[in-house]
Amino acid sequence: MKILVIGTGYVGLSTAAVLAELGNEVIAADIDRKKIEGLNNGIMPIFEPGLKEMVQRNVRENRLKFVSDNKKAIEHGDIIFICVGTPPKDNWETELKYVENVAKDIAKNMSSYKVIVHKSTVPVETGDKVKKIIKDNIKENVGFDVVSNPEFLREGTAIEDTLHPDRIVIGADSDKAIDIMKKMYYPIKSPIIITDIKSAELIKHASNAFLATKISFINSIAKICELSGADVEKVAEGMGYDKRIGRTFLNAGIGYGGFCFPKDSQAFIKIAENYGYDYKLLKATNEINEEQKKNFVEKVKKALNGVDGKTLAVLGLSFKPDTDDMRFAPSAYIIVELQGKGAKIRAYDPVAMEKAKNILSNVCFCKDPYEASKGADALLILTEWNEFKEIDLKKIKSLLKNPLIIDGRNIYDINAMKNEGFRYISIGRKEVFPK
Repeated sequence: MKILVIGTGYVGLSTAAVLAELGNEVIAADIDRKKIEGLNNGIMPIFEPGLKEMVQRNVRENRLKFVSDNKKAIEHGDIIFICVGTPPKDNWETELKYVENVAKDIAKNMSSYKVIVHKSTVPVETGDKVKKIIKDNIKENVGFDVVSNPEFLREGTAIEDTLHPDRIVIGADSDKAIDIMKKMYYPIKSPIIITDIKSAELIKHASNAFLATKISFINSIAKICELSGADVEKVAEGMGYDKRIGRTFLNAGIGYGGFCFPKDSQAFIKIAENYGYDYKLLKATNEINEEQKKNFVEKVKKALNGVDGKTLAVLGLSFKPDTDDMRFAPSAYIIVELQGKGAKIRAYDPVAMEKAKNILSNVCFCKDPYEASKGADALLILTEWNEFKEIDLKKIKSLLKNPLIIDGRNIYDINAMKNEGFRYISIGRKEVFPK
């Protein structure tokens, strides 16, 4: 099938690569000429495991092309995916101007029937807006259908999630469009849910809101565990065996970050407000998430009797492992707060340091965990990279000024840390001291 993907961010680039991998003729378009030039030279704008290899393979086999001219690309696509950014406005409403501009471009340049798919996360009723924009701007009397096909990919596993999704949601009011979308997705053996457009739009926001709530729920339980002497890991394990609950997303820590959960939960609150509903549960979810970052800063201050003049080694900057995404990363808030209280920061992340340099200042970026730890008063774990789970703890201990690790992601066993001779502070578990 001939497919156009407009937008080459996390969603657009992963979508384009996978659809090409499935045998389609795909053009990916973006108005950012520098990004397109890089992609044509094999340079990925994002870090995503497996993405570079898949892109390069499909470019070589002429199934995937990158262009910066939407107009010519629109002629190519029988199915057009809108994957442009939907950033938050200052009031947390979703900015739709990029979606609207693309819809106008499509309308003015289409000369045959198109299935126009909005894949970006958008408020309910965006499909109606896209449909109206195209009707108002279309030059020729040609047919089209609008489809909502929300993405559920996770950064760090975007390729796997696109190839093997838990479900595929197709929101449409046209049997013709539904049949075309089913044919495109036929090679992917996942459940397909057919809904109206508005329900499909709400499924994405509702899913992210629920997962964010689950994270904040276990973080609130972690606080009770700390106050009572219980162990949040055991509590989560006991809860997780209940099939109605499940173990995923019950990991206590310093809170969620990235672009999706913070943006989408705040946007969903605004969507609810526009319909006259005060979404108190989701507001509380966001409040708990913000508190987790503040609580971690207080843990560090308390452990060191203040951080003024202290050197802190930070391992992990990206909001989660296997990505270089620093958007809404908890590490950024925590580092800036600690710096404001007089701390000096030495940091290391396997892939996110270049992007971190754009948002953090006066940080010493190091080549590995050992360089970061040298002479530090404490070691802070802010991202749960597998690399950090395998570091030489004896070497780390010899490099630190004090054998103190404050773990915001609970990546180590508390008894093992005690045996290794560390004072170890984590989230929702008892503090341990060296033997």
